[in-house]
Amino acid sequence: MNTENKSKKKIMNWLFFVVAMIIVFMLGLLASSVMERRTEAAYVSVPKNEISDFEPRNEVWGENYPREYQSWKRTADTNFRSKYNGNAMIDMLEVDPRLVVLWAGYGFAKDYNQGRGHFYAVTDIQNTLRTGGPIEGRNSPMPNTCWTCKSPDVPRVMNELIAQEGDFTKGVAAFYAGKWETKGHEIVNAIGCADCHDTKTMNLKITRPALIEAFQRNGKDITQVSHQEMRSLVCAQCHVEYYFDKTKVEGSPYLTLPWDKGMTAEKMEEYYDEREFSDWTHALSKAPMLKAQHPGYEVYLTGIHAERGVSCADCHMPYHSEGGQKYTDHQLQSPLNNVANSCQVCHREDAHKLIQNVYDRQDKIIENRDKLEELLVRAHVEAKVAWDLGANDEQMKDILMDIRHAQWRWDYAAASHGGSFHSPVEIGRVISTGITIAQEGRIKLARLLSSLGHTNPVPYPDIETKAKAQEYIGLPMEKLKQEKQEFKEQTLPKWLTQAAERESNYDKKG
Repeated sequence: MNTENKSKKKIMNWLFFVVAMIIVFMLGLLASSVMERRTEAAYVSVPKNEISDFEPRNEVWGENYPREYQSWKRTADTNFRSKYNGNAMIDMLEVDPRLVVLWAGYGFAKDYNQGRGHFYAVTDIQNTLRTGGPIEGRNSPMPNTCWTCKSPDVPRVMNELIAQEGDFTKGVAAFYAGKWETKGHEIVNAIGCADCHDTKTMNLKITRPALIEAFQRNGKDITQVSHQEMRSLVCAQCHVEYYFDKTKVEGSPYLTLPWDKGMTAEKMEEYYDEREFSDWTHALSKAPMLKAQHPGYEVYLTGIHAERGVSCADCHMPYHSEGGQKYTDHQLQSPLNNVANSCQVCHREDAHKLIQNVYDRQDKIIENRDKLEELLVRAHVEAKVAWDLGANDEQMKDILMDIRHAQWRWDYAAASHGGSFHSPVEIGRVISTGITIAQEGRIKLARLLSSLGHTNPVPYPDIETKAKAQEYIGLPMEKLKQEKQEFKEQTLPKWLTQAAERESNYDKKG
């Protein structure tokens, strides 16, 4: 019996010894892995090259920050298409020809494609018909201000002009001055690192003056905000409503954010009305129109995510871990293409359900937005008939302001890109007030038309396709396309050659 107990005890001792060795071995592997990852993380964080101030080339930054750079390169992928948007190339005028009539007399009636993302910002502005076909003896219709949000070359050129002028405002105004083609050879690098980061510290940084100036006018110093706020403000440099103020500095369409009275659609409208500002005069109705740019930040501020302290980057650039290194994913994209790392960090529902939640909100907003579009097309067409019948300025004044205000609300909702998800309550409210104003304007038009002897309903135009709509408003599309082709063949290659030479010389100078 004693011999049997001793044998069992011996086996148990060996068993404990083996288990202990396995545990020690596993702990050793864990410690080794932790140390390896810490070493890797420390190595990755050590800059390999000094990045010069205002360095616009993302590949140069990528030598020091390879993970961020590799993720940024994936923004070149344009295969994602959601129910309404995404990053695929979509001809929005073909999808919705009513837009051509709403923008009659303005560049967007010529060409409006769904944006393919930051990687293509420079290419897309070069290709769009809105910038015309500038070659020798023929200027673009657009000013240099249009380059402002398209490239990290912009802060570089602005800084050079500020140094030349010896004054910040004059230097910035010098960048905005002149036609779009005069700086085309300078603006070539895709949106990236230098747009949002300090070259020495990698801290987030505002590089576009208009945002800083807008907050300064409202008594806020955005250099003192938190890092989490900056994760939205760097986006707000460009994803905001703006206009070109030609009164600030003579000869310069100075980029300005209309926030002095507030950041709602109504407050910005009031700001514009007081200044009697309009982006263009509508070709059919002769209404003094406002073109909303992309008020994504203003709309975001009215939504539940902003109220909960969620930043733009939390959803569009979520954190990612790789090899012991936590970093921000720089593949800026729709969260719907990255639900696991964006939405499901906070929301534990199934991905399919979360995506359907987004589409449900978009469906309801767009249903009413489409109704407002139809009312606006009718109002523009009816206003043209009134003019043709001899209506005078005094008779049309209130009607044209109704058209202006209703379309501003439609455009504010349409141009906010994601607004029907970011803040569906606010966007729904804005569209509903637009419908009310449009209807009131059309009632006034009906009374005026009746007084002018026109008693029959004005027929809705045949604008079933983009081509029909553009023909209806009188656009010479073949001429515009030919001019753009000439630009691509004659001018654009020269720009790219000049840019390559400049960057080569820049490297030689160190």
